[in-house]
Amino acid sequence: MLRVPREDFIPSHYRDYAYMEVPLPIPGRNATISCPHSYPLFYEALNLDRGDKFLEVGAGSGYGAALAREIVGSEGYVVTVEIDPETYRFAKENLYKLGYTDIEIVLGDGSYGYPAKAPYDKICITASCRRIPEPLIRQLKPNGRLITPMGPPNSEQDLVLLVKGSDGELKISYIDKVLYVPLRGPYGY
Repeated sequence: MLRVPREDFIPSHYRDYAYMEVPLPIPGRNATISCPHSYPLFYEALNLDRGDKFLEVGAGSGYGAALAREIVGSEGYVVTVEIDPETYRFAKENLYKLGYTDIEIVLGDGSYGYPAKAPYDKICITASCRRIPEPLIRQLKPNGRLITPMGPPNSEQDLVLLVKGSDGELKISYIDKVLYVPLRGPYGY
């Protein structure tokens, strides 16, 4: 987190609040950059590590993808998918401005994942779901991990971790309570 300047991933008039533990608005419909502590909360539960192939659903400001890229290193790979065109442009501009040109940024419905680069070691959904999207489970490698908030918008949600066993068996565990914007698309609200 020390390598990625969070203040460069938020609108300029919020720069003074960049490190406060509050979500901040960014361009796009109901779009926010999450609280700073949420990134390690998600990435530690995922065991995100050097060399991982990582899919992020919900690019937001691009900050999460930049952090993930620092973790996975040059031997890893980061894809981030954003459904909102305005938010997508904001994320892409931020990432390119800071030299993260090797992150694949996709405009599309992330609830369908990104089959072109599947399978993934780790998947992070940065919006609350009604249920874990089946396409994402299919795109997760055996022994892969997926994390997502689950629950209705505007109320506490459960942050859950799904681990896909080598035999395809799925195990879900509870991590914490969170509050995220709703996922758009067929698995969202």
